[in-house]
Amino acid sequence: MTDSGASGPATPSRPVPRAPGAIAPRPPRAPDQRGGELEPPVSAERLERRKFTWLGLTAFFAAMGGCTVKFFFPRTLMEPKTRFKIGRPGDYGFGVDDRLQDKYRIWVCRDATKIYVISAVCTHLGCTPNWVPGLGKFKCPCHGSGYDSAGVNFEGPAPRPMDRCHVEIAPDGQIVVDVTKTYRADKDQWGKEGAFLPV
Repeated sequence: MTDSGASGPATPSRPVPRAPGAIAPRPPRAPDQRGGELEPPVSAERLERRKFTWLGLTAFFAAMGGCTVKFFFPRTLMEPKTRFKIGRPGDYGFGVDDRLQDKYRIWVCRDATKIYVISAVCTHLGCTPNWVPGLGKFKCPCHGSGYDSAGVNFEGPAPRPMDRCHVEIAPDGQIVVDVTKTYRADKDQWGKEGAFLPV
């Protein structure tokens, strides 16, 4: 019989049996050398990436909000004015003035007795001719139609002279042009009141 008080080698403890289906508890993790923090430290690169992501999401939702707001407003085209002032008769010298060709698609012409405004629309297919001072004529770049300084066709496929726009003097002394009212030479309308201003 062995003496219970005798010292001897330690016998390993046997694990406690578990009930069927029971989950063994996980032993607690030892804290690391960073003072017990288990999350990795946030680096400057990671902060920049996070900031970039939030900025991207903010921009995306702002754009989507803008598109949503735009959806509820009608789409309109800004058409140029059809009735406008172009200055006083003394602002225009003898000959063809093409300063307003790009803005209003007209030329202001002055001869010895009158001022008139030519609509810068070719009567062939509606292109915009150009005033060529060296040749003293309007020349259409599309199909070669040519007009003299009064807008009368003399070369190319243009079937008739260019139209003239309605002109009148406003109470403040400026010339008012209305491009919706035109006068045609082939209908003998160039001599009518409104087709020119006497000077």
